[in-house]
Amino acid sequence: MIEVSQFEDVVRLKMGRSIDGQVWYWVAAYLVDGLLVDTGCHYTAEELAQSLEGKKLKVAVNTHYHEDHVAANNVVMERFGVPVLASAESVPRINQVHKLYPYQEIMWGYPQPSAVDCLPGRIETDRFHFDVIDTPGHCPGHVVLVERERGWCFSGDLYVSRRPTVVRPEENVAQIVASMNRLINLRMDRLVLFTSLGNIVQDGREALQACVDYLRELSRKAKELDARGLGTGAIRERLFGEESDLAGPTDGQFSSENLIRAVLAADI
Repeated sequence: MIEVSQFEDVVRLKMGRSIDGQVWYWVAAYLVDGLLVDTGCHYTAEELAQSLEGKKLKVAVNTHYHEDHVAANNVVMERFGVPVLASAESVPRINQVHKLYPYQEIMWGYPQPSAVDCLPGRIETDRFHFDVIDTPGHCPGHVVLVERERGWCFSGDLYVSRRPTVVRPEENVAQIVASMNRLINLRMDRLVLFTSLGNIVQDGREALQACVDYLRELSRKAKELDARGLGTGAIRERLFGEESDLAGPTDGQFSSENLIRAVLAADI
């Protein structure tokens, strides 16, 4: 399923696999002045290509290598004859098949390997200039694209919410906070976040700062409880109560205990 809408000069393409008539997890691509940011998952690749027919398309960029952001790369390259670019750390990961958990296969499906090229430090379109900014933390090689004059930031999976309650086990909270601070400190009149979930956050700088403050306070509280001898599960119960409903269906990949471990390990 795909939903197409527009914010200013940006076309938002929200995509997700429909199961029993319902999309359980949305992921977004964005098209602006011939630049496509991310390509979505395997199950929506053909719908994305159909939505792009007749539109100006000159280049695509993957913010990172996860399967829900890269799976239409080959369709875009072959159907429209445009290059797809990604960070140097992401390129080799996009060009190979990774074993997925069952929930990933159900929600997004396996992407085919795609031969993407390395991103330069800046992407120029006919009307806009996008700085490529390294923002690791969610995963290695994660980048965002920033158009400073318009105040746009295509933020991939760096920002999900002001108060996240789950992370994957491999996410690095210290790097996430440093990456968010990098964006907060950009000299721009405004910062609009175009997130991978399809949410457009117009108060992006305030939202990022709220998330940074929340993660720092969560880390402080978790470390206090850890110093008193509580284990990870007990700290999670104190700070969040029951484990997240996402933990079971994702084989523990998205869990509050992962977040507790991450903030305990983070020097923020």
